Amino acid sequence: MSFRRVILIVLDSVGIGAMPDWREFGDDMPGDTLGHCAERRPLRLPNLVRLGLANIRPFAHLAPAAEPTACYGRCALASPGKDTTTGHWELAGVVLEKPFPLYPNGFPPELMQEFERRTGRGTLGNKPASGTEIIRELGEEHMRTGKPIVYTSADSVFQIAAHEGVIPLAELYRICEIARDLLRGEHEVGRVIARPFTGAPGAFVRTANRHDYAVPPPAGMLLDRLAERGVPVAGVGKIADIFLNRGIKSSLKTKNNAEGMGEILEAMRELPGGLIFANLVDFDMLYGHRNDPEGYSQALEAVDAWVPSLESALLPGDLAILTADHGCDPTTPSTDHNREYVPLLAFGPGAARGRQLGLRASLADIGQTIAANFGTSTPAGTSFLNALAP
Repeated sequence: MSFRRVILIVLDSVGIGAMPDWREFGDDMPGDTLGHCAERRPLRLPNLVRLGLANIRPFAHLAPAAEPTACYGRCALASPGKDTTTGHWELAGVVLEKPFPLYPNGFPPELMQEFERRTGRGTLGNKPASGTEIIRELGEEHMRTGKPIVYTSADSVFQIAAHEGVIPLAELYRICEIARDLLRGEHEVGRVIARPFTGAPGAFVRTANRHDYAVPPPAGMLLDRLAERGVPVAGVGKIADIFLNRGIKSSLKTKNNAEGMGEILEAMRELPGGLIFANLVDFDMLYGHRNDPEGYSQALEAVDAWVPSLESALLPGDLAILTADHGCDPTTPSTDHNREYVPLLAFGPGAARGRQLGLRASLADIGQTIAANFGTSTPAGTSFLNALAP
């Protein structure tokens, strides 16, 4: 069984229940991102339910499909983490032996002193924070002093916020490159992120000029192997940033889920074969980290309403896979990510229907399946390609 084209869509942070080791990863309570949203109010997800979402496990107000149109299951995270880089790398066949470093108390003084020496600027913040909250808190002082705002989160990230009228984008990006060069060894965070904003005090707005500087993934991951085989890859959303453009033929940047869904369809029109690898980020960025279950639920419903458009664009040799990279439960006291299982829905005109794929030991199973489809392999994971044969 093989497919001419695979469309892999990551619903960023749409977890479906706590993994047994959730306490080891700092969760304040068991996360259940989709489950808790479903408990808050009935979710209108007829298309995802038709595919088999509610067959994976019980959800409040969602009845299992009698005849699911997708193969369905769930994946555990095998890597020791619950962040974007960890989840996406594992999808590409890289299972980490140790987690990326986290900084719940801010970055160490000696690291910040060296950062300030190299950039020639002082800094503000240096603590875990919501991006919108910290620019509300420190944006005016930043404008007065010219000092960039440095902060982190539950992710392994070193984020630098600056007003575009105070620190021009080119300079902000240069500062981020200095940070990326500095953050090595024990302090090798998963990503350095430029977080530019505009506006006046009390009305600051983050712009679309965000830029991520990721750690280079190890050689031999899925996108490397596909490149070796001459398989074209299109990235949608932040995929190119996460993988530093490795093995990616074309990249379509997006500002939100709506653009992401549109660009997925555009990529399907432009790329007749190969892999389309997409991330829909709003769940995590706008709603999970801001403890907004209603916004999260509406975003789920918007994707569900788009699913028929995706299905209509599928060609006879296509396979679509919907999954996630971790959880970010908007109903818990914390705004951090959660250590959760993620959904797995695989479907296409020539694929099997209604087949249980069970509990997969790793997200790497998805990458291994895609690799096997194109005649190669990744360093980790067990393919379920044969299970997709009708």
